[in-house]
Amino acid sequence: MAAMEKNVELKIQASELTEKLRLAKQGKDHARKQVLVLGEQQNAGPFGTVKGSRTNPTVVSDESVNPRLGKVLEKVAVGREVIVALVNSNVKDTLEVWFNSIKRVGIHNYLVVAFDEEIFKFCVSNDVPVYKRDPDEGIDSIARTGGNHAVSGLKFRILREFLQLGYSVLLSDVDIVYFQNPFDHLYRDSDVEAMTDGHDNMTAYGFDDVFDEPAMGWARYAHTKREPTSWDQAAFNEELFFPSHPGYDGLLASRRTMDFYLFMNSKVLFKTQEKY
Repeated sequence: MAAMEKNVELKIQASELTEKLRLAKQGKDHARKQVLVLGEQQNAGPFGTVKGSRTNPTVVSDESVNPRLGKVLEKVAVGREVIVALVNSNVKDTLEVWFNSIKRVGIHNYLVVAFDEEIFKFCVSNDVPVYKRDPDEGIDSIARTGGNHAVSGLKFRILREFLQLGYSVLLSDVDIVYFQNPFDHLYRDSDVEAMTDGHDNMTAYGFDDVFDEPAMGWARYAHTKREPTSWDQAAFNEELFFPSHPGYDGLLASRRTMDFYLFMNSKVLFKTQEKY
């Protein structure tokens, strides 16, 4: 058993080293190469006729990242797209409501990433597509006992493998109910399409204009989470929107906010739509 765990650990280390080597080879001219990949250069036209290029290139899949996951996705994904939920036993009852709504709508391309054996067996017994990761103590210790936010914070590391395999992921919490197929309402013109917590045009699609400098005092920290235990949603937003500046290269990802009437949060449903 010890030899098997050591072998798994070595495979993980080898995978991480391979990824670091690949990133190192990209060099410093990534932005220039990206422009070349995205297509021909455009001349500036009249006002309102030219838009910036979207940065949603097709990812060349690397099956060596996780062959076992790759085989699962080949069976589950539709058009290389899949709904993914990260789940442990703490949300078992909520998970059942989640996958029953998916089945009722007729969605087939969804997958549960099980963090423990109980959830894995529960999914198998309910004919729900499920994948259980190889042992990784750094993730498993949180996944087994963590609450909803702690488990959610693991998603970035785990979903990286899905993206490296060349799949587009619609990440889903399990406290969501589906009434129609969400893939029918995606634009697919940006790197990231994200649901909003807003409840009207201003709160959903507006902006918050704040300077990140010492003179801002406490407000500087009110708009950015600086603690190691920051909420994954806040960290996600900061990484997407924090701009490049001297000494820092931003993520440069294009993003779209989903229609809050199609991808509805609880505030829109109970505060606005319930009136009608």
